[in-house]
Amino acid sequence: MLELTPQQVAALERLAAQGFHVVAFPLYADAVGIRKGNCAALLGPVAGGGLKLFGEPCYLVDGNLSVRVARSGKQWFVWKKKQVEAVPERLAELERFTEELSNLLHAEANM
Repeated sequence: MLELTPQQVAALERLAAQGFHVVAFPLYADAVGIRKGNCAALLGPVAGGGLKLFGEPCYLVDGNLSVRVARSGKQWFVWKKKQVEAVPERLAELERFTEELSNLLHAEANM
């Protein structure tokens, strides 16, 4: 079970105040899931009480973390046998999510 410091819990509360939701992804018990809209990321604790991105943020497919793949000249977000096309709107949402989360985590690191 992941143990968080009071500083890390406070950082998650600040993310929640910005519209992010803490979620559990059972396959990643050593990370904290964070979600906003149709996008999610895994966060890991760092020494000193902060949080950092664990891997790349992704688009959710049926509520699950996906990977982006290229097939038949198109980009897709895939989870198991399900896939959704990485159309410009989805890519833009993922880019906004990634930028906002990165900015907030960077601000946290400088507090």
